[in-house]
Amino acid sequence: MMEKNVPVSRVVRRKAKLGHEKAYEALLKSMVEASSHFPGYLSATVIPPHTHADQGEYQIVQRFATPEDLARWDESDERAMWHERIRPVAESAPAYRLVPGLKVWFSSQLPHATTAPPRWKMTTVNWLGIFPTVAICLGLISPFLATWPFLARTALITAMVAALMSYAIMPRLSRWMGWWLKR
Repeated sequence: MMEKNVPVSRVVRRKAKLGHEKAYEALLKSMVEASSHFPGYLSATVIPPHTHADQGEYQIVQRFATPEDLARWDESDERAMWHERIRPVAESAPAYRLVPGLKVWFSSQLPHATTAPPRWKMTTVNWLGIFPTVAICLGLISPFLATWPFLARTALITAMVAALMSYAIMPRLSRWMGWWLKR
């Protein structure tokens, strides 16, 4: 069961018909662009077949702010229209797997995404979230923890920063900075 108000990721697997890969990719890119205009959209990454062993299977990792936002996209007429357009160039129906929160990014089952933004851009966006979060936590919480041992203070503050980054800051920051990350 999916938690409410927690980002959700969905991994979609689908094969393009042999000889129709370019058309499939173009339609897929347009569908991803269309989904980006829906409320709660966070990101989407298209992972093309990595090797011949993948047998033409594409993976799409879609992220939405909540399960309700994903459901809104799933139930939309626009999504149904894109699926009808893609069907003639796809070999099979898509297979779906839902993953709550950020777990999809820590899965060892997904190959490296070749369409990811450059590492330096992702690092910059991470820093833009981490720096103010750490500064605020240190400024507000450290005075109350002055008598705690160093490692205990550090453990509590880093746990708070990690939770804030995963559930509150990075979903919004990646959406706000998406224009720059994708450029």
